[in-house]
Amino acid sequence: MLIGIAAKNGVLIVEFANQLRDRGIEFSQAVVEAAVVRLRPVLMTSLCTAFGAIPFLFASGAGAEQREPIGVVVFYGTIISMVLTLLVVPAVYSLVARRTRSTQHTTRLVDRMLGGAQEPVDG
Repeated sequence: MLIGIAAKNGVLIVEFANQLRDRGIEFSQAVVEAAVVRLRPVLMTSLCTAFGAIPFLFASGAGAEQREPIGVVVFYGTIISMVLTLLVVPAVYSLVARRTRSTQHTTRLVDRMLGGAQEPVDG
């Protein structure tokens, strides 16, 4: 669950940056805008998950000693992954993808190499 949320948040930022690049926005501006625009959804997802694990942290009664480690992992893991997602993903993306072109450019290039895309005929 924790890995899934962290990966989803990272993909949200990268995919939005790619969409902005496809619209013609300059690379650095696209990375910053993607991080800013996706900040709220990433915070909402991560904080809701982390706060949902608080009852596990303070549980008492039968089985509490088995639920507490789950709460610790989910709470702290989500908080740490949120911080890393918001700081590291845009930084690494800007280093790795700086010399690449937009995905739309690659799609057009492949279409041109294949002789153009055939439009489906309405039946």
